[in-house]
Amino acid sequence: MTTPSASASSASAAHPRFAEALRTLGLGELLAEVRAFPEATRTAAEAAAALGCELSQICKSLIFAADDVPVLVLMDGASRVDVERVREELGAAKVTRARAEVVRETTGYAIGGVPPFGHRTRTRVLADRGLLDHDVVWAAAGTPYTVFPMDPKALVAQAGGTLVDVRERTA
Repeated sequence: MTTPSASASSASAAHPRFAEALRTLGLGELLAEVRAFPEATRTAAEAAAALGCELSQICKSLIFAADDVPVLVLMDGASRVDVERVREELGAAKVTRARAEVVRETTGYAIGGVPPFGHRTRTRVLADRGLLDHDVVWAAAGTPYTVFPMDPKALVAQAGGTLVDVRERTA
């Protein structure tokens, strides 16, 4: 298997399921803005370095299990999710990071490439307000090698997200 290069066509760079989700949502024009990299950008730091942007401009799509029910948390790349704040927000008894197989089963994507929407199943979405600190954020386009830019307000709306404050507080 070969990895997409930076010169790969954008339409073929995005995961097919995510590309179809963009078209279905009337956002097909974003396919032309998908950036593909020869090296994986599985982490926010790798994506920010590849793009030459601030770490906080990366939108992480993280799956947690709230009382064993998957929930998506959208968080800026420079921050960590406070699991206790997520638990309180959801009124759950217990919140943990979802196992890799749960992430793939729920979203249809592997960890490191989960986009903020276009998932296999519908889940509750919490979006940290910190994402709104930027005019544009970058999120995975369904693979560990691809990202796309979007206005964070539009991204949260397309994901069906509820704006919350769930980042770890700094000491």
